[in-house]
Amino acid sequence: MYSIIDKRIIAFIHEHHVLTLATCVNGIPYCAHLFYVYLDAENVFVVTSSASTRHIGEALHSHTVAGAVALETATVGLIRGLQWQGALLLPDKDLKRKARRAYLRRFPFAVLKGSPLWALRPTFFKYTDNRLGFGKKIIITLPSNENQPL
Repeated sequence: MYSIIDKRIIAFIHEHHVLTLATCVNGIPYCAHLFYVYLDAENVFVVTSSASTRHIGEALHSHTVAGAVALETATVGLIRGLQWQGALLLPDKDLKRKARRAYLRRFPFAVLKGSPLWALRPTFFKYTDNRLGFGKKIIITLPSNENQPL
């Protein structure tokens, strides 16, 4: 696991399974919701989606993406959410095997779809946890040596 990433962020990521992926091409933003599994050691969200979808096409165009994972609650004191920025990567070799195994373990129905797996590697996290105090934020920017492509 990337030791620089706060354990509360990792725990929050593992408590959920849907992220919002944001792309922007020519100044026009777009969002999509995707099932994910997170691989701690590689610091990647693994998603599956056809290369012909708008969100993957746009992410391939710029390779820069942003995302969010949120806890749905109406209780202000319990609000938690994660915003992140990063890059879209097509996993290869060992990561592809590990990603496939983890994704199908969590979402076995995905085997029927046959879409490619993608890795979303965050380079920036902003985690909000009102249980730690109203508006409490944990912000992490990964060092440049951890931002390298897979």
